[in-house]
Amino acid sequence: MATTPALMNTTLSSTNTTRSREQILYQSAGAIVAAIVVGVIIIFSLVLVALKMYNRRTRTERELMMKSTKAATTNPSTRCNNSLMTQPTSLTSVPPDIHVENR
Repeated sequence: MATTPALMNTTLSSTNTTRSREQILYQSAGAIVAAIVVGVIIIFSLVLVALKMYNRRTRTERELMMKSTKAATTNPSTRCNNSLMTQPTSLTSVPPDIHVENR
C-alpha cells in the first residue's frame, strides 16, 4: 500500500507538468500570433504613409507642371480659340413620331 500513493503522486505531477507545458505552448503561440498581427499592422501603416507621400508629391508636381504650361501658352488669340473650342455644341433632335408645327 505504500507504493500505491507514491505512484499516484508521480502520475499527478507528470500530468501537471504536461499541462503546464501545454499552457506554455498555447501562450507562446498566442504571443507569436499577436506579434505577427502587430507586424502586419505596422507594415500596412508604413505602406499607407509611403503612398500618401507619393500621392502628395506627384500631385504637386502635376499642378506645378500645369501652371507652367498654362503660363507659357497664354496668348489672347489662343484664349479666344480655346474658349470657342470648349463651348459645348448642342444639337436638338426631334423624334420622327412627334410633328412640329411651323408658325
